[in-house]
Amino acid sequence: MSINRPVATALAAALCLLTAACGDSSDSDTASGTTTEAAASRTGYPVTLENCGRSETFKKAPSRVVLMNGASVAEVSTLLALGLQDKIVANQQTYGMSEVAGRAAAIKALPTGNVKLNDAYDIPREAMLGLRPDLVLSTTSYGFDEKNGFATRDQLKAVGANSYVSPQGCDQDTSKMTIADSYTLLRDMGKVFNVTEKAEKLIAASEKNIAAVSAKVKAEKTPKVMVLFSNMSMGGNDFSSVVAKGIYNDILARAGGSNAFENASKTSFADLSKEKVAATDVDALVVIGYNDPNPAAYAKKLLKEFPQWPAAKNNTYVTLSDSMYLGPSNDLAVEKIAKALHPEAF
Repeated sequence: MSINRPVATALAAALCLLTAACGDSSDSDTASGTTTEAAASRTGYPVTLENCGRSETFKKAPSRVVLMNGASVAEVSTLLALGLQDKIVANQQTYGMSEVAGRAAAIKALPTGNVKLNDAYDIPREAMLGLRPDLVLSTTSYGFDEKNGFATRDQLKAVGANSYVSPQGCDQDTSKMTIADSYTLLRDMGKVFNVTEKAEKLIAASEKNIAAVSAKVKAEKTPKVMVLFSNMSMGGNDFSSVVAKGIYNDILARAGGSNAFENASKTSFADLSKEKVAATDVDALVVIGYNDPNPAAYAKKLLKEFPQWPAAKNNTYVTLSDSMYLGPSNDLAVEKIAKALHPEAF
C-alpha cells in the first residue's frame, strides 16, 4: 500500500529531561569510584529486555532512535506519549490523523532522516547504518529481515545499536494481540528510557478509563460490528480489509460489542465476497482510516450499499485511526465505540 511521506521538520522538545539527568548522575558515580551496582540503582541501568528470543541490554537511555514504518504508529505514538520525541533521529511512521489532539502534527514534525526508502516504504540497510542509531524499533520482525534489504538485528548490534520488535510481532502474526500488548510496549519503553513511572501512570489511566466505560455498557445487548479499513484492498474479493481477529476484538468487547466476522478467518483479516457481507447482519460499522482523509464518506457509502443492515437503518457507524491499533490510546477507541453502540448508557 502506498503511504504518503510529508516532509518533516525537527521538533524542539524540552520534555523528559529525566534521562539526560540520569546520564549525568551515572558519569558522576563512575568518576567518584562508586560501584557499578550503586550507579545502576541510581540510574536504572543497565536494563535487559528479552525480545523475540534475544537479550537486549541497555547501558543508558538511547538518544538516536530510528522508527521503522511497518504500517504502524504504535511505536512513535508510545514514545511521544512518554515525552521522548527528542530521542528520535528518524521516523517513518505516520497515519496523518489521530484520536489524540495534536499527535498527528507532532508526528509530522519529527525528523525523517532524509533517507531514500525502498519499495516497502521503509529504511534499507545502508541508509539505516548511515543514521548511526543506538535503538531501532520495528512493529514486527519483518523490519529486520535481510532478504527484504533491511539491516538485521545482528548487523545493528555490530555497530552498537539495540533493536526491538513490538509485542506479538516476532512471528508477524498479530491475530492474538490484545490491549495488554499495548501496555507491554509502554512498559518496555518505560524501562529502556528510565521513565517507568510515566509509563505506569499512562497504563493506569487507560485501565481506569476502559473499566469505567465497560461498566456502563455491561448490561447492554451486544451488537454485531463490522470493522474494516476504508478504501483499502488486501486480497482478491470486494471486501479484503475486513478485520477478523486481533486487538480490534478486545477493544470491541470492552466497548460492549462483538465482531460480526470473527469466525470468517483464522488470521487477522478476512477476504470476503460482497454476497457474504450482504448476508451478514451488521448492527454497526467501525471504519479505520489509514491515511484516508474522509473515512466517514466510505462508511456512508457502505451503509447505502447495504440498506438491509440494522447499521444502515439506524445510521450507526464510527470512524477511528490510531487508537484502534497497538499503541497508548486504546481507551479512546473503547470510549468512542461504546458511545456509538450504546448512546443511551452515556
